[in-house]
Amino acid sequence: MSNEALTMRGPVHGTKEAKRVAVGSGVGAVIETYDFIGFGTAAALYFGTAFFPGADPVTGTLASFATLGVGFAARPLGGIIGGHLGDKLGRKPVLVASLILMGLATFAIGLLPTYSQVGLLAPALLVLVRIIQGLAFGAEWGGAILMSYEHAPWRKKGQFTGIVQAGFPVGLLLANLVFLGSVGLGSEWAWRVPFLASIVLVAVGLIIRSKVPESPVFEDVKAKGDIVKSPIVEVIKTDWRNIVRGIGLRIAETAGYAVSVTYMISYLHTNQLADKTQTLVALCVAAGIGIFATYFWGKLTDKVGRRPVYIWSTAFAVVFGIPMFMLVNTGLFLLIIATIVIAYAVCQNSLAGAQGAWFPELFQAKTRSSGASLSYQISAMVSGFTPFITTLLFVSMGWMGPALLFSFYAAIGLWAALITRETWGKRERELAEEAASKTPQKVNA
Repeated sequence: MSNEALTMRGPVHGTKEAKRVAVGSGVGAVIETYDFIGFGTAAALYFGTAFFPGADPVTGTLASFATLGVGFAARPLGGIIGGHLGDKLGRKPVLVASLILMGLATFAIGLLPTYSQVGLLAPALLVLVRIIQGLAFGAEWGGAILMSYEHAPWRKKGQFTGIVQAGFPVGLLLANLVFLGSVGLGSEWAWRVPFLASIVLVAVGLIIRSKVPESPVFEDVKAKGDIVKSPIVEVIKTDWRNIVRGIGLRIAETAGYAVSVTYMISYLHTNQLADKTQTLVALCVAAGIGIFATYFWGKLTDKVGRRPVYIWSTAFAVVFGIPMFMLVNTGLFLLIIATIVIAYAVCQNSLAGAQGAWFPELFQAKTRSSGASLSYQISAMVSGFTPFITTLLFVSMGWMGPALLFSFYAAIGLWAALITRETWGKRERELAEEAASKTPQKVNA
């Protein structure tokens, strides 16, 4: 790779706003995750009763998880729209618009009538707001990551995007803390309050994001007149192989999370291995550790490359599927906590930490938003319906079905990592060091 190619990553030493941009993007990720993932917790613990009563517990859980999956199915469309606008208009407008859309949809969930109040209209409205959530979340990631990536110093792309990716476990932690605190409010308010409370986070996020400057790489592309007429069509035509590789890389992380966290919540509760409070405590512990783990993994990729982290993590996840369920099946609370921590902080966070820098580096600057967003969000369709599929597998195969599915997803990620090029290998790191030593550092990034 030449220095010319490296310049498409932004200024050598980053911009003076690099840290502020990373934190601002991370705060937005916190809010978006709180809203989107909070739905998964509510779906596992409450929505089966509130919106699908009259069915047996398994059927109610299936219907609830199907609604959860609808939001994931909408994410690719959100990624297409957000990616297109990010490459045409800039990264910042997409960040602000997606946050507003997500905030309004999530607040609306807290106001929805239940099945006992309006009948079939209740689940229909739930599906509608979930679709809106999916569109917003699909548009969010590409803009947030690229803003941080393109402002960051060459030698610290993994570290700075790791800050953004760490926003997701922060959002997970906040969502589950609020759900934990609302357990005593009764079956209805226990799920309404977390969604209604999100409006405060949205207001704070909008204030922060409104002050974040546009990406220097996008500004450079715009100044050179290189803005593509149809970025989505262009990236599919010229870079479809990297899109496919990215989908495979992402499936291991997002679909693996759907088994080891989203489905696991329901599994522990349904099989009386842990009550709601214990389950939420375990998730909070894992999320708290995950905040630091994600940042660490992102920073590690700056030292050893993106690919090695992915290969070793997915290889570990392949062999962890069966032991993961064997450990929680003991019913011992400490083992349940330890298992969820390993599944999240190692199997999931390591991949998320590497994706922040690896995905943008797979695509050209002029189609980067579209390419990265497509790879990231198309895989979400698989993960979105994974809890539903996993529940069916459990009915037919017992816990071995979900365990093997987790390992299968990890194997897909391992295969994708093996066939995807390293974008921050020894040669790139040496060139970056050379460029940094020759370029005056005018700003403190």
